[in-house]
Amino acid sequence: MHSRIVGTGGYLPAQVLTNAELALRIDTSDEWVQSRTGIRQRYIAAPQEQTSDLALAASRHALAAAGVAPADVDLIILATTTPDMIFPSTACILQAKLGASGGAAFDVQAVCSGFVYALALADLMVKSGAARNALVVGAEIYSRILDWNDRGTCVLFGDGAGAVVLAPSETPGIMSTHLHADGRYRDILSVPGGVANGEIHGTPFLHMDGGAVFKFAVKVLAEVAQEALTANDLPSSAIDWLIPHQANIRIMDATMKKLALPMERMVSTVAEHANTSAASIPLALDIAVRDGRIQAGDRVMLAGVGGGFTWGSVFLRWQ
Repeated sequence: MHSRIVGTGGYLPAQVLTNAELALRIDTSDEWVQSRTGIRQRYIAAPQEQTSDLALAASRHALAAAGVAPADVDLIILATTTPDMIFPSTACILQAKLGASGGAAFDVQAVCSGFVYALALADLMVKSGAARNALVVGAEIYSRILDWNDRGTCVLFGDGAGAVVLAPSETPGIMSTHLHADGRYRDILSVPGGVANGEIHGTPFLHMDGGAVFKFAVKVLAEVAQEALTANDLPSSAIDWLIPHQANIRIMDATMKKLALPMERMVSTVAEHANTSAASIPLALDIAVRDGRIQAGDRVMLAGVGGGFTWGSVFLRWQ
């Protein structure tokens, strides 16, 4: 038994925040942000929206595309760094909102690699027969963990959600998955705060060593994509579409160059969405599927890297 993606979905909040609007708040400019990151704008969740709400909208789109009713979903894995609350899991909250009770539901915390981690877990569960209709979601509201006075970080991130439905297949849809982590690098990208005795200890805002993150990300994204190619005995030219984590256009371009792939084979949404962490890969996948770029038979490489440090890839053939 194998697994394959049978439906995709995405959701972006209504509010758009452009670089020009940010420049009215902090010492930055549209040219400065675009030249360093490729980002033009990002979406910001409304005050009343929760991560589970974004996940719900994306999930409904994915289920509709798959032709699967919520009642038939027997597994929900939700990747997020910004859960609704400490517990219960945002996956359980999403399950209740969907009306899909009974199956397993849990969150995965691997930051920007979260969707790749979640999809790899769902693949194993579907292949083993433990689940039949798996809903895999990446959803984030990063706007609430940013210091909006720090121009080095607040310009980089946005809010959104993406989802896929995974189902059994007689032929391989997901060809291989590869996951890694190295906690020695945990301090270069983190939110070093926590709650104890009703108080915040440390800082609740995102901290990043931009230079260190850039070097690490470029190295491991290319390596983990190559690991998948080697596992499937294929050259890099076999990749029809690379969908990397949408962190920074410079990181993404460098990854394409290391793999000797033409830039037109990369799906990029970073200009419009900014970095939506665990949501970035499924959002980009959904857009490329819906606009017809990804066709049956195409080989698609998903590659993520994020705080922890975590990184991973999922290599699949679109069916």
